Amino acid sequence: MLFKAAKSTRWHRSALTKIRSNLLTAFTICSLASASTLVFADGPTVSAKALTAAPVIDGQVIGEAAWQGLQPATGFTQVRPFEGQSASQKTEVYVAYTDDALYIGVICYDEVPAEIVISDSRRDSSMDDTDSFQILLDVFNDKQNGFVFGTTPTSVEYDGQVVNQGAGSFRSGGGGFNLNWDTSWSVKSHIGKFGWSAEFEIPFKSLRYASSDVQTWGLNFQRNIRRNNEVVYWAPLSRQYNLQRVSEAGSLVGLQPPAQRNLKVTPYGLGIARRGGTVSGTDYEEEFGFDVKWSVTPSLTLDATYNTDFAQVEVDEIQVNLDRFSLFFPEKRPFFLENAGQFSVGTPRELELFFSRRIGVGAGGVLQPLDGGLRLSGKVGEATNLGLLHMRADGVSGLAAENDFTVARVRQEFANRSSIGGIVVNRDGDGSITGDADSDYNRTYAVDGKLGIGEYVDIEGYYAQTETPGMRGDDEAYRLGIRRNTPAWAHVAGYTKVGEDFNPEVGFLQRTNYEKVDFYVLNRIRPADLMGLHEIRPHIAFRGFWNNEGFWETGYLHVDSHWEWRNGNEIHTGVNFTHEGVQEPFEINEGTFVLPGEYDHEEMALVFDTDQGKAISFKSRYTRGGFFGGDRDRLNASINFRAGDRFSSSIGWNYNDIDLPVANGNFEVNVGQLRLSYSFSPKMLLQALVQYDDRSDLIATNIRFSWLQAANSGLYLVYNEVDDDTIIGPMEKRREFAIKYSRIVDLL
Repeated sequence: MLFKAAKSTRWHRSALTKIRSNLLTAFTICSLASASTLVFADGPTVSAKALTAAPVIDGQVIGEAAWQGLQPATGFTQVRPFEGQSASQKTEVYVAYTDDALYIGVICYDEVPAEIVISDSRRDSSMDDTDSFQILLDVFNDKQNGFVFGTTPTSVEYDGQVVNQGAGSFRSGGGGFNLNWDTSWSVKSHIGKFGWSAEFEIPFKSLRYASSDVQTWGLNFQRNIRRNNEVVYWAPLSRQYNLQRVSEAGSLVGLQPPAQRNLKVTPYGLGIARRGGTVSGTDYEEEFGFDVKWSVTPSLTLDATYNTDFAQVEVDEIQVNLDRFSLFFPEKRPFFLENAGQFSVGTPRELELFFSRRIGVGAGGVLQPLDGGLRLSGKVGEATNLGLLHMRADGVSGLAAENDFTVARVRQEFANRSSIGGIVVNRDGDGSITGDADSDYNRTYAVDGKLGIGEYVDIEGYYAQTETPGMRGDDEAYRLGIRRNTPAWAHVAGYTKVGEDFNPEVGFLQRTNYEKVDFYVLNRIRPADLMGLHEIRPHIAFRGFWNNEGFWETGYLHVDSHWEWRNGNEIHTGVNFTHEGVQEPFEINEGTFVLPGEYDHEEMALVFDTDQGKAISFKSRYTRGGFFGGDRDRLNASINFRAGDRFSSSIGWNYNDIDLPVANGNFEVNVGQLRLSYSFSPKMLLQALVQYDDRSDLIATNIRFSWLQAANSGLYLVYNEVDDDTIIGPMEKRREFAIKYSRIVDLL
């Protein structure tokens, strides 16, 4: 086997030293080679016109008096399917403002309006599988951060927050695209013989910006013409980037927004009824609380929350754990998701120094009521990002202590995507569980940075240390990584070290005590004319983990090629070479234990996806190969069905057939999921999520009705039901019904 040629029972320290040395050499060579690419072309510019009267927001841009006489932004350029060519359909965008709001009108001309693709009309539904139009606003013109607003021909409200250019999974100093950021604004679309059009009204008080009288904002527009799988931009981008590439946006000039003033209060009332499980009879609960949002300065916002509740949040998706390391369940609570990128340091889903899900969720998944908290976030000056968070979680007698959580984050931005920052995360408990309040604490300290070199190279890293009573010594963690991303090639390499005593209790750590080496190389090939192919992406990736004694715990070498057609179909053909080193036996399934040993295997992988823009689409991933000394067949498949823009559904199945050479080693694992969604309007929605897990014989149902007023406030009706065998004895199904109403009250 491929791994065995280089494998011994122990991986020597000298080998790791050579790897670290080679990585540092690669970083230097790649950086020097890219230093000469520091050349930027000026993006397009559009002027904002001051209006004495606001346009009527009805989606009918053509003929609206407010837009007459304005010079539109036009001349969009494809990034797909034919990079660099002019858009196949004409687009005109108008920008204006009043003392209260920014207005954007767009006309999406279409020669065949009958073929406009419409899809899901839920708030924040995907812009990729439908005709759509999106706006990027870099309100501080800092070339790194921004807000995205989007819509479709059916008036979907789509908004999100870009931090650190949406750096995605390769980032340390914060970053990514936060789709869960919501604010108050409105949009209306109209379909006609010309194509479709839309009008946006974005109140200035829903944004944060500098205090100067006349401002220039970064600006870009994206239009998707779905029947052609076509993506076009106003400020042209290369194939490896998307709208979140803030540094290459155009400019909005001549804008004179008002001095920022904003004070909003969002009170809520909640009623819950519970029955079944360990509850005798029916248990009733009523709650009241509120959130406050106040603009301390034009660019700095204070959020306060009292008796914080998240009854309207969708339940977690069931995951299958067939390994010995922790699973990651993403945060879904709106208060913590807003401005989440400001507080993000680490490696996503592997080592996150602050993971807000730790607040209010104790050991073993114990839910703790949140008394409330404060968050101050935004910019100080033109380039300093600040984030301060303090929350208190109530104790649960005998299960979880009362805790105060505090996070302080600062990040200074520099030119060309560069930044340096630091974070402190603190937990103080009352000692009710440990018996000693003086030792019931945990702290994490870290510095992080990013250096952008030329247009294509980013070097990132962080150094962190934790402070935990009884865990002193090897309590450090650090990472250094480099990425070079050109139109044709992507190269990534990194090294991570996590000490045995490193313990970020208010973070997420998938595994402890390891050194990790990873690399990734991908080539993007755009054939001129080859069987209708849009792009071929051959690539190779490796990640390896060793513990502090040099024992090789995990190795994964992935060799693959993605074949993407212009019609939206896609096939991946790959092979994986895996290594698992097990030092202690662990239970992989009830009554089935993986024994200590070193396991080297190969597996083949095949992925097939059809065009997700069609009314019926299909996704599947199949792997077959060795697994902990035995064999595994694994299939993940889902079918999506959509009827117009109102009804959408998805049914998925995760199947594992495993045969291990141990007692009880032949078993199957099945997890199913059914999603249903019906939109009465873009603001009124009925959703259902039904999940099944055969290992615990569990059926879980989550039904939610929402009638939104603005952002994520409004009326929610939620029904949850869980039927499983985790409670011994014949007990009634656990049922819960909740009704919650909240409303944003604008005081300034």
